[in-house]
Amino acid sequence: IKSSSPPTMATRGIKQLQTLRVVYCEHGGSSRYIRDFIRNGPIVKFAEQNPSVQVDVQLRPGKHPYIKGEYLTGSDKQVCVKNEPLNRIWKVVEMLNNSSGRKMVKFDKPVVTNTPSVQGVWSPMLEIAGQEWKIDLKQGGSSS
Repeated sequence: IKSSSPPTMATRGIKQLQTLRVVYCEHGGSSRYIRDFIRNGPIVKFAEQNPSVQVDVQLRPGKHPYIKGEYLTGSDKQVCVKNEPLNRIWKVVEMLNNSSGRKMVKFDKPVVTNTPSVQGVWSPMLEIAGQEWKIDLKQGGSSS
């Protein structure tokens, strides 16, 4: 399985994912793809590529499989992979690896800043597309 994800999520250079837990049933039909994921080696490949992440594989008889990411912030994300094919399982593992573990926050009000843009405030009345600009380069000289 080929990885096509961007670099892993880090905050201030510290990787956020601490533990990746894969939980499955040895006999259940909903765990057949996750068993292939474990037996055929993609989970080992992930562990080799990410030595800072502890990978735990746990049996949970009679229950649906899931993958859980535990993060440095103390939060966690759990994704059910019941009857999911191998490529979807790999995408879930990458998503957990590439996220920070923080909850999504919806902004109800506009974001206001105390440090406005250096470029200035944009206005729809600003029509500069068809104008030509004259640029004069002047050589700085020394006054002797």
